[in-house]
Amino acid sequence: MTAPVVLWDLDGTLLDPAGAITGGIARALAEHGHAVPEDLHRFVGPPVGWSLRAFTDVPEEEIARVVTTYRARYRTEGLAQTRVYPGVEDLLAQLHGAGVRMAVATQKPEPTAELAVERFGLGRWFETVSGAADDAAAAPRDGAVHEKPAIIGEALRRLGVDAPDPARTVMVGDRRYDAEGALAHGIDCLGVRWGFAGEDELGTGFAAVAGDAAELGELLDRYTQPAPTGR
Repeated sequence: MTAPVVLWDLDGTLLDPAGAITGGIARALAEHGHAVPEDLHRFVGPPVGWSLRAFTDVPEEEIARVVTTYRARYRTEGLAQTRVYPGVEDLLAQLHGAGVRMAVATQKPEPTAELAVERFGLGRWFETVSGAADDAAAAPRDGAVHEKPAIIGEALRRLGVDAPDPARTVMVGDRRYDAEGALAHGIDCLGVRWGFAGEDELGTGFAAVAGDAAELGELLDRYTQPAPTGR
């Protein structure tokens, strides 16, 4: 039997940005003379460029400058505000010890995601970190977020999983983009309540939703425990 696979979103699932994203976006917009939207939680999850197009009036020709300013400050200030969610490290250690293969699949630019994973000592649990292209202006312009299915697909490819077994492969995330990306590959997504989604967002697309790391571990048992054998 092949080893079970768990894919993890980063911000809002493994890491609590604690205002690093929302505050960083607000400062970058203000620095470039643009109005700051009231609901900044919408920026956590999708690519920053896409969010700026969707939720602000920043002209297209200025998107890259705002994103560049935000990313530079995130590396110098944002990571210092970030924390690992309670219980997550213990759960990762438990899964790793049980032979579960794991990877990060995030819409954060891959170099920044790798930096964050290593900064908090999480790299030992993951075989790979699959993220978005490190291009400040890169984002779909047709009103849809297309990156997550491709990012999940790349994580699976790096793990050597050509055809994921839906009984042994699962995504864990906090936003609808995670659930939609998992569905594109025929696998379930488990949601977490400690992230940035509202109850309405967690109500559809997720196989189940966990309130804390202990409950998430129980939900993951369905995908990671050996199947019972008959006598």
